[in-house]
Amino acid sequence: MTDKEMGAGQNIPDAAAEEEVDFLTLEFDDGTEVECEIMGVFDCDGKEYIALIPNDKSDDVFIYGYKEVGDEEFELVDIDDDEEFERAVAEFDKIVEEEA
Repeated sequence: MTDKEMGAGQNIPDAAAEEEVDFLTLEFDDGTEVECEIMGVFDCDGKEYIALIPNDKSDDVFIYGYKEVGDEEFELVDIDDDEEFERAVAEFDKIVEEEA
């Protein structure tokens, strides 16, 4: 799977407000683990996707399919189809540009 590079920022209306940040750890087939911040979930063509920012000081963003499996539980789904992945990345880029 390819990852998409981009810069991200978020405006907080109240400077004193603390934003709760959720993290998860990805484990790859080779045993490598990467802690990632959950940037957000978004829709594209009727499917849900999740954007993850690895905590490795890179500008990478990982895009996976997102599937809820219960209350506050979800699964990450690999996107095997290149066209589907490109559509999800394009939608993600569009959302980020609108928020900038």
